[in-house]
Order: sequence, then C-alpha cells, then structure tokens
Amino acid sequence: MAMAVAQHRVSTSGSSSINKHLDASGKYVRYTAEQVEALERVYAECPKPSSLRRQQLIRECPILSNIEPKQIKVWFQNRRCREKQRKESSRLQTVNRKLSAMNKLLMEENDRLQKQVSQLVCENGYMRQQLHTVNASATDASCDSVVTTPQHSLRDPNNPAGLLSIAEETLAEFLSKATGTAVDWVQMPGMKPGPDLVGIFAISQSCSGVAARACGLVSLEPTKIAEILKDRPSWLRDCRNLEVFTMFPAGSGGTIELVYTQMFAPTTLAPARDFWTLRYTTTLENGSFVVCERSLSGSGAGPSTAAAAQFVRAEVLPSGYLIRPCEGGGSIIHIVDHLNLEAWNVPEVLRPLYESSKVIAQKMTIAALRYVKQIAQETSGEVVYSMGRQPAVLRTFSQRLSRGFNDAINGFNDDGWSIMNCDGNEDVIIAINSSKSFSCTSNPNNALPFVGGVLCAKASMLLQNVPPAVLVRFLREHRSEWADFNVDAYTAASLKAGTYAYPGMRPTRFTGSQIIMPLGHTIEHEEILEVIRLEGHSLVQEDAFVSRDIHLLQICSGIDENAVGACSELVFAPIDEMFPDDAPLIPSGFRIIPLESKPSDTKDSLTTNRTLDLTSSLEVGPATNHSSGDVPSSQNSRSVLTIAFQFPFDSSLQDNVATMARQYVRSVISSVQRVAMAISPSGLSMAVGPKLSPGSPEALTLAQWIYQSYSYHIGAELLRSESLGSDSILKNLWQHQDAILCCSLKSLPVFIFANQAGLDMLETTLVSLQDITLDKIFDEPGRKALCSDFAKLMQQGYAYFPAGICMSTMGRHVSYEQAVAWKVLEADESTVHCLAFSFVNWSFV
Repeated sequence: MAMAVAQHRVSTSGSSSINKHLDASGKYVRYTAEQVEALERVYAECPKPSSLRRQQLIRECPILSNIEPKQIKVWFQNRRCREKQRKESSRLQTVNRKLSAMNKLLMEENDRLQKQVSQLVCENGYMRQQLHTVNASATDASCDSVVTTPQHSLRDPNNPAGLLSIAEETLAEFLSKATGTAVDWVQMPGMKPGPDLVGIFAISQSCSGVAARACGLVSLEPTKIAEILKDRPSWLRDCRNLEVFTMFPAGSGGTIELVYTQMFAPTTLAPARDFWTLRYTTTLENGSFVVCERSLSGSGAGPSTAAAAQFVRAEVLPSGYLIRPCEGGGSIIHIVDHLNLEAWNVPEVLRPLYESSKVIAQKMTIAALRYVKQIAQETSGEVVYSMGRQPAVLRTFSQRLSRGFNDAINGFNDDGWSIMNCDGNEDVIIAINSSKSFSCTSNPNNALPFVGGVLCAKASMLLQNVPPAVLVRFLREHRSEWADFNVDAYTAASLKAGTYAYPGMRPTRFTGSQIIMPLGHTIEHEEILEVIRLEGHSLVQEDAFVSRDIHLLQICSGIDENAVGACSELVFAPIDEMFPDDAPLIPSGFRIIPLESKPSDTKDSLTTNRTLDLTSSLEVGPATNHSSGDVPSSQNSRSVLTIAFQFPFDSSLQDNVATMARQYVRSVISSVQRVAMAISPSGLSMAVGPKLSPGSPEALTLAQWIYQSYSYHIGAELLRSESLGSDSILKNLWQHQDAILCCSLKSLPVFIFANQAGLDMLETTLVSLQDITLDKIFDEPGRKALCSDFAKLMQQGYAYFPAGICMSTMGRHVSYEQAVAWKVLEADESTVHCLAFSFVNWSFV
C-alpha cells in the first residue's frame, strides 16, 4: 500500500468526500474526508510527534486502522511543515505591510527634504541677487513685507470664534512643521536610521525655542494612539498634572480644549514649568487624525495665581501629533514638540537642559513614540509577562516610582511639603510632609502605619568627566559601596504595622548578597523594572533565626553608554515580600543628567587641563606627556547629580530622623564622589594626563608661588607649618579651610585654580573654572569694592576687602567675613603670574 503524505488542504465548506494526498514516492493517495478529519483532530490534540498520547488516539480511532503507521507519520510531518509555512507566510505578509508603510514614510521624508533643499537654493539665489542690488533699503523694505506675519483680528482667546481661529492657525503651523519645511530639521545625533530603530528622529537646527520631531509606524488605530498621547501624565514622566478646564465642539467633529499642564523640575536647582494651552483635535479630509496644541497668552490666562505660584510659565509653540491610517492596519505617526522653556531664570550651568532640542527630543518626543510602540506590543501579546504580572501593572509600578521620586525632588507646597529650618550653610535640603495621605491604595490593609509623615533629604551636585551610565550601573550593581543596610531596614520596617522604630533598635548585618530579579523592560531596554533582595542577619541573639531580608522595587534607566537617553536614573522603594499590586511606595534614588559641552570645550582643552594641574600631585602616579589635542572628549563632559532619599517618621522622632537623614545623605554623597573619582576617565589626578606648556607652571610650582607670594606681600604665613616641602605645600593648600582661588591677568579675568574649599564655595569643579569670570561671583557692592581697590592691589601687591556676599555657580549666595587678594609672583619675584583670593569664614546664606 502506498505511503500517504500530507499536502492537504482543509476545506471549510463544500469539501468532497475524497481528498488526494501526495506520498513520498510522488504518487497521489486518496483519503476520505472522515480520515482527514480524524487525523486533524489527533494533530490538534497532540502536535508533538513523540507523544504517546498521539499513538493512543490513533489506535482508538477505527477509521484510521487501515492506514499504515508509517503513512500516518509522514502525514503528520507534512502537516507540521504546512503549519510552519502558513505562520511564516503570515509573518512575511505582516513584515511586508510594515515595510511598505515605512517605505511610504521614507518617501515622504525624502520629498520633504527635497523641498527643503529647493527652498534653501532659492533663498541662496535670492541672497546673491540682493548683494548685487543697488537699492538696498528698498529691498530690505520689500523683504520685511514678505516675511511679516499677517495679523489676525479674530484671534481673541476670550470667545469661541477667536479660539477657533487660533486653532485653525495652530493646525496649519503644526502641519507645516510635521510634513513641511517650516523648521530646519536635522538628524538626531547618535540615532542613525535602521531597521531596528523605533522611528525617524530630528531636532531643530535654528529656530526660536527648542524643537524635536519624530515619525514612525505603530500597529494601533489612529483613535487609540490619539487617546494614549493626549493622556500625557501616563507616558511623560516629567508631567505632574494635566487638567482640561474647558472643552467645546469645533467643526468637522473636532474639539477645542483649554488645558493647564504642570511639569516637574528635573533637579532641586531650578523651579518647575507649567503651560496654559489650547488643544485642537480634528480629522483631516484624507482621514488623518490630528491633535495640535499651542500656548495662550493674555491677562488672566490660565488658572489662579496661587495654583501656579511655584511654577515658571513656559510656552508651547505649535506642536502636536499627525496620525494617518495605513492600509492593512496600523498608523503612521508624526510627532512635533516645540517649546520655549524660559531658560533665562535658571542657573547658567543648567541652561543646556532648557536650551537643547536634543534634551526635548529625548524626554518628550522619543518617549512618546516609544510608549505608543510599547502599548502596541502589549496589545499584540508580544510582551512576556513576569512573575505573573500583567504589563499594565508593571508599567504602573514604574510610573509610581518615577512620580514619587519627582514629588520628593520638587516638594510642592500643595502636596503638603515644607522646608525645615536650617542655616544657609546646609548642603542637604530637608523637607517634611505631614499632611499627605499615604493610604490612598484600594486596599486599606496596605495603608502606611506611621502617623508623623515622610521626611525627604535631597541635594544636587555637579559631576565632571563621569559617564552617567557607568556611574548608575555601578550604583545598581554595588549597592554595598554606598548604602547602609540598617537605613534600608528602617525604611522597610515602616511598611509593617507595629515594627516602627528608630534606626539602631534592631541592629542588622548585611551579608553582602544582593539578588536582582527582573520584572520587565521597555522595548529598547532603556528602562528596567526589577526586584532587589538584600540578605541580612540580625545581630541580636534572640532574633538570630528571623529573616531580615529586604526587598526593594527598583527602576533603572540609562545604563547603556551607547544609547541616546535624556538621563540615567536609579530609583527604588522598599516593598513587602508579598508585593501586592497596590503596595505603598516611598521612592528614593539618584538622577544624573548630562549637560551638553560648550563648543569651546574641545578647542580650549589645554586651558581646561591647566585648572586641574595644581592637584595633579595629590595622587601618586607616573607622569606622561600628551599634547592638548590628545585630550579625549569625555574629559570635557559635565552632568548634574540629584539625590533624594525619603524616610517615614513618627511625630515624636522627627528631629532624630532629620539628623539621621542629613548625615546619611552626606555619607551617600561622599561615597558617590569616591566612586565617581574611581570610574572617571581622568579622575582627580591629571598626573597621567597632559603636562602644561613651558609658559605655565606645574602643580607644585604654582603652589609654592602662591604660598611664597602671600608671605612676601602680607608678611604672614598662609599655611601653619614653617617647614613645608613642595609636596606638603600643595596638599596643605588644597585642604586649607579658607576658599583660595586664582584668576588670570586678562581684560576679563577667569579662574584657573581653586582649592577644595573654593570649589565647594563656587559649587563647581576644577575643569569648569575656566567658564567662571571674576566679576560673576561678586554682587554689585563686591564689584564696586573690587574696582575701587584694584589699583591699590596692583600697586602694593595685596588688598583687604570687607565682609560681603558672592554667588556660586548654582545661584546660591555665599557670605564671607573677609577677603584677601594678592599678586602671585613667579620665581624671579618680578613677573606677576596671576591674582590669588582667599575668602575667610565663608558660608551659604
């Protein structure tokens, strides 16, 4: 009997009673429809070929008794091949549809770029023509008339007709940015287009404010995408609140909304931003869905002044989302974010965060597209569940951790936060929240048991030459290097009723074992959600057999050095080992935000390195020579580190917990500084780095000049010891309690050196000194005193300045009892190398 094979087609209706199948020898063998149906039932129940159950089912089926086992085996093999072919065919069709949609998107992008090139060519030709025009004034007038924006008399935000006019204008301007040439877009640095990229990203090259653009293919319907993106707090971690004040219908089924949005500040050094905007949702004639938005201005615009007291009003220029349906399902989405964040009122060191289109792209535009794609993957079932948790639950945990951390950093008054009394010299800010409800979960059994509230200790500092990804990765993997297990145990114990106690009541020893259990991650692995188990043992004999393990829920982001990210974060909160979905969370952690280097940083690398050379001998190591051009770009990087730790407290222990929190955060800062020094490509020591040019002193030489010139001009000893070697002079100068700074003798003096106290006073680093001019650190009376006594200083070689106020690079005021200035002479005692300043008994106001 010939062996039957499967090239079988299952007919859903009108199938014949006889089915032909090709056997292994190439001959057709006929099966009845009943036999094929029986084989299909067996295959559906037992698809695996080695299943004993399959053999049992075949034996129990009489209709298959006249078919040889070898024939049945071949049939099942071919049946499995056909199923694989169908799956592969379906997959290839899906990929083909996506590639067709992406090809369409790329063609549109190419057309836009061609239009942009044509426009630039026309503008270039026009400018050439103007250069040869005799009547320049007439030409200028005509140019002005061409580019003047027409005024709209109907743009009155106080009536619906005016709002509709603003909405239509916003729509037109947004579409010109999304698909036209209204903005000069350039490719996002560090993100090259490719098959694995979630979309195409661009930033503005030259326009008012900061702008970013993204476009990509998403496997969701347009209305679903619009619904997701309009709920900004769900996907934008920096969005604190979004409230729709008014909504009324517009033409073509559209809606106009007046929206008030509050944003978190990323650090403790600058106030948060808010927006008062008009949001217009409509459908275009081609079926595309549009959500566009812009700021409204005018007297009385927005909510009450009291509600926005802690915010700086920023501006949204025409921005939004263009969502077009694709054939076969899915959508092509264009995202434009165009903002003016009012960077003028933040410390100068932080302005790159508010003036960079790249930062806006990373924090908003790319985040929006990634989130929508994440939801699409979860909807299609591509995301694997972890520990029995649904993706939506895990995503909620990440959002709650991030929001709680942002709440702690910002400390808004309307959330119940207030600053504790402290003197101006405190580097750690202590805030308490006694009114906020921490029992807002659906399960009342999970309410926090303490009655005092929560205390937050927070601080921000500047890091130099430390890759944020490397530092956060180290903090994540080596917790014992910076964390105190007893403090973690104290916070964790506060989550359990009846176990609240001040740290030290139940001493526990950390075994050093840290187990990381991943829960989930985003589509590009830029953020990881995980549970950390810290193993500990009690030091009390009666509790020796009681488990002291601590569980932390943690999110970690920005740990890939090659990825493009807005910041690197490590945020964690203690949780109960049962880990309920509505578990209360009190997050703490670290945030490191890179600051863009100035264009002059690389060019002036020699000048930069001179600020480090004074401390090059503080660390013993071999010296090697490098030219200034060999300095790697990583040595010019700067970033802002923000630390916030939260501690539950009982009202009777508030002062004790505040003292413990301040000391603990200072300890963490010291540990982080040591870690940063160790992982920095340059470290504090530049002994392994470049030497100075012959015209500039080395570290030991400059230290001797400062010390000897002080004695020469003032007749007193700057340092206490009378018998100091060159090495000791450098170390004592570096560790001197007074802030000692040196500035160059130029028309605009800049600082070239500061000891540790000087760096602390200015809240900067050695490399960043080159960006600080002498006049910037003094207030108006201080500048007047300096100008009036400058001639005296240059004539007699030194001058005393009375008590006054100066300012750090972070914008904080610093008081000092007295300042001394003197000329630093070279070895010949005739050539003035620089000016030195010593600020006595300084403190933050």
